[in-house]
Amino acid sequence: MANNHRSGEARRQYQLVADRIRAFIESEGVAPGSRLPAERELALQLGVSRPSLREALIALEIDGRIEIRGGSGVYVCATQPPGEVSTSALGESPAELMHARVVLESAVITLAAARVTKAGLQRIESALNAMRDDHANGRKPVEADRRFHMSIAEMGGNSVLVGMVEALFDGRHSPISSHMSGRVETVHTWQTALGEHEAILHALEARNPHAAAAAMCSHLLASHGRWVGEPAEPVPRSAITA
Repeated sequence: MANNHRSGEARRQYQLVADRIRAFIESEGVAPGSRLPAERELALQLGVSRPSLREALIALEIDGRIEIRGGSGVYVCATQPPGEVSTSALGESPAELMHARVVLESAVITLAAARVTKAGLQRIESALNAMRDDHANGRKPVEADRRFHMSIAEMGGNSVLVGMVEALFDGRHSPISSHMSGRVETVHTWQTALGEHEAILHALEARNPHAAAAAMCSHLLASHGRWVGEPAEPVPRSAITA
């Protein structure tokens, strides 16, 4: 893959970390077919967080530089072409996208909870039922999930915020986010997510802004935890918009 970095373009954190991994492979003489150090050890050696390291490894796998083998480790699988030293941009950081969604959608849902209508709840419930149907029939309910979150934003009544929720949700279709979600999403993870969506709907039905914000925040943090293989942290009160 050719290096398409343009002068002046901001480098994303996962790109910078991926470049450091490339440099590590070269400096340590790690040959194709050899395994890189374990994730925890590599993160310590590079001085980066494990979530940042995971995103960088995904970027390098897309680039064909490494292969991630579940339960076995990360293997170097290609010799780096001369002069190719940078990782291409593959979309926004999945972690940063999810953190942005936590902030935005936890606030947006408080507006929705204050403006609940019967028609709005019916649209949200319809989306949830579509998610259940997709899941029961072996389909990933991504589009129904999108409709669920968009219906909540629309009930909040602010078109600017609706557009922001839409843009952040659709960020999951970038190459790096799609690759990451494709590795971890299973029937079990979607079943867990369905339960979290049900809790969000119940809070809206109760017209409880605090419970709705907490349920949304917990869901999005748990989703991110599933993506990176880490449990969600408890939702702090300061993260919930009144």
